Amino acid sequence: MQLTFGDAEDLGQRKQTRREVFLAEMEQVVPWKALLSLIEPHYPKLGRPGRQPYALATMLRIHFLQQWYALSDPAMEEALYDTPVMRRF
Repeated sequence: MQLTFGDAEDLGQRKQTRREVFLAEMEQVVPWKALLSLIEPHYPKLGRPGRQPYALATMLRIHFLQQWYALSDPAMEEALYDTPVMRRF
């Protein structure tokens, strides 16, 4: 994903937010590969008729964000538009 000028400006010398610290820690702690391999056999396949599914890794991360921050589907969608930290995660 390409950064906007506003996002790139934030990458300089600044203090990390609690959300950034938490998400960086979760990136290291959560066993992403193991979870993906467990879910993958049950996840809809690409190329079938109808609307194509989003990437499994993306949906898993969105699910975790929803649980960690107690967000509904519409609130999660809005947070992804509004919050660059969540988009990068």
